[in-house]
Formats: sequence, structure tokens, C-alpha cells
Amino acid sequence: MDQLIDGYRRFRASEWPERRKQFEALAARGQQPRVMVIGCSDSRVDPGMIFGAGPGEIFTLRNVANLVPPYQPDGSLHGTSAAVEFAVRGLQVAEIIVLGHAMCGGIMALLGGVPAQMGEFIGPWIRIAASARNRVLRCDPVDAQLALEHEAVRLSLDNLMSFPFVAERVLDGRLKLQGGHFDIRTGALTLLDREGAFVPA
Repeated sequence: MDQLIDGYRRFRASEWPERRKQFEALAARGQQPRVMVIGCSDSRVDPGMIFGAGPGEIFTLRNVANLVPPYQPDGSLHGTSAAVEFAVRGLQVAEIIVLGHAMCGGIMALLGGVPAQMGEFIGPWIRIAASARNRVLRCDPVDAQLALEHEAVRLSLDNLMSFPFVAERVLDGRLKLQGGHFDIRTGALTLLDREGAFVPA
């Protein structure tokens, strides 16, 4: 905690004076981000840093393996679905980016099994992408980890389209869906093209 407080003090001393008016404007008019990023909770992958975005520019949702579950309005607790609904219906974002990344621990667990001490919540969560894993393993790729990181992004994009309020806006042009993958080893960002391949940004 001491390290975090030291960081806060540096922020207040050096950044806050320069950004104060920006935060005051954001407080006065509320947030109006044009983009939602659904990224992994991995501490090495910061969407704001990757995209050079400042406060108020990106509505960010982070969860294990950047997964989006299918639309399922059953009254259960759905944090990811709630964030998608708020971004689309509330904030009316114009774009949603699903951002996967290299060396994703959630994807590793999907391939190799969840450690017993972490299976209570992580196991059921990553099973969202079980069909993606099965597709990848049927193809027997050279790099199953990378192939599944990519396929999980594709699956999440498909699952986003199962939300009626997302599909409606995509079809009438108000909302664009985009897939991406960030390699933490090289800093390279690839984006999903219309043919379904990940190409350099």
C-alpha cells in the first residue's frame, strides 16, 4: 500500500495541477467515451497505456481472459454483461474493442487446466471459451496458446452479437466491433481484419 500512496502523492504533486481542469470538466459533464475496451485483467496489459488514452476517453472492462459471455438475462450476477449494457445503452459508445494478449494466464488454464486452488470461479468462467479451445485443438496449431488467444477474441465478438441491443446497433451502423491482440513481449498490436486474420495495426 505504501508504494501506491507514494504514487498517488507523485500524481497530486506533478500530474494533478496540469490535469485539474480536465478532471473538473469530466466531473461537470460526465463521461462520454466513444470506445469501450474489453481487456484482460492481467496487470501487464493496460488499454489506456497501449492506446495512449487519457481520462474519459475509454470505457474499460477488464476480466480474466477478456471474455464476453453470451446474452443471458436470467437475473443472475453478470458483471461483464452489465458493463456491456451500460456502455452501449447508457454511454452509447461507437466502438467496442475486444483486446486479447500474449501469455494470457486464463487461456493457459483453458488449455492446461485450472489449478485446484483457483477452480471455484475461474474454472466456470473460462469455460465460456470451451468451444474456442475445441476448435483450436482440432486444428492442431503450431502455437496453441496464440491460436486460442486469437480464437477467444473471435468468440467474444460473436457473443457480443448475441446481445440484441449490440446486434441492432451494429446492423444499423451505430456501433462497430473490433478484435485486437497485444504482445507484451514485443509491444506489437494486431487487429482482426475482415477476413478474420490478425494483422499488424
